[in-house]
Parts: sequence; structure tokens; C-alpha cells
Amino acid sequence: MQPQKAILPGILLGSLILILVTRLLSSTQPAFAATQEPVQNALIASTTCSLTSLPEDITRWCGLIESAAAKYGVSPELVAAVMLQESGGQADVISTSGAVGLMQVMPNDGIAAGFICVNGPCFASRPTTQELLDPAFNIDYGVRMLAGLIEKYGNERDALKAYGPYNVEYYYADKVLTIKGDL
Repeated sequence: MQPQKAILPGILLGSLILILVTRLLSSTQPAFAATQEPVQNALIASTTCSLTSLPEDITRWCGLIESAAAKYGVSPELVAAVMLQESGGQADVISTSGAVGLMQVMPNDGIAAGFICVNGPCFASRPTTQELLDPAFNIDYGVRMLAGLIEKYGNERDALKAYGPYNVEYYYADKVLTIKGDL
């Protein structure tokens, strides 16, 4: 009978520990989640911005713009101009064609999943809508795409023609380059 008496306190102690750990984890999670946005915004705002004539909606992303521009060798003014034209600085915008976020990148899901090209879905290798709604990810991905297009075509105008809507020839490219010149 002695072994049975030792089992019951062990079960009770184990249950108590499990309850305490569960309460501890659930009580700290909201506090952790609540600190995420201010930390991210502080990181964005902590960088001094060399782009002096940006609208306020774009200025808040300056640190991310300059970081991605430097990382991929693209003019920060060009990145800011694309962002201004594409989203006006709204991180959560999704266009009627399905493009997502600050740089208006087509995702692999949503409306864009239905766009079929010669070899299958046009945007199958792209990130998801959820990933592209993260401003840091969206800017990094959009600038990397832009850098690849500049490398492929050899100049910003042709790269922008490929980056923007497919059926407007150089209208989009010229509009973005005009915005860049005004920055």
C-alpha cells in the first residue's frame, strides 16, 4: 500500500506544475505580442533618413527603404518612388488585381493564384499574402525583385516597365521616374 500513497501526491504535484506553467505562458503571451509593434516601429524610426522630401506616409518606412536599397544596390529614391506610386505607404493595402503591401507584390495565393501563364500559375514561386503583409518582408522582397529587373534589363526605366502593370507600356515607368526625380 505504501507505493500507492506516493503516487497520488506525485500526480497532484505534476498537475499543479502543469497548471502553473500553462498560466504563466498564457499570461505572458499577450504582453509579448503587445510589445512587438512598438519594437518594430522603434526599429523603423531609429534610422535617420537621408531622403528629405518624402511624404509622411513613406517617411515612416525610411529605415527599411534605405536598408533594402543598400542591401540590393538600388537607389533609395527609386524604392520610395515605387512605394509612393504603388501603395502610398499603406502596408496593408491589397489591390483589386491581388498585389499586396507597400511594394504591391503579387503573392502566390488569393486572386493571383488564378493567373495562369504558359508553364502554370504565374506567381507560384512568390510568397504568400500573409508574408507580404509584413512591411519589412514586403520591402525586402520588392526591392530584391526590382534589383533583379534592373540587372536583367540594364536600366531603371525598362526594369520599372517589367515591375509595373503589364499592359501600360512605359506609362508606369515614366510616372515612377518622375516621382523619383521629385524626391
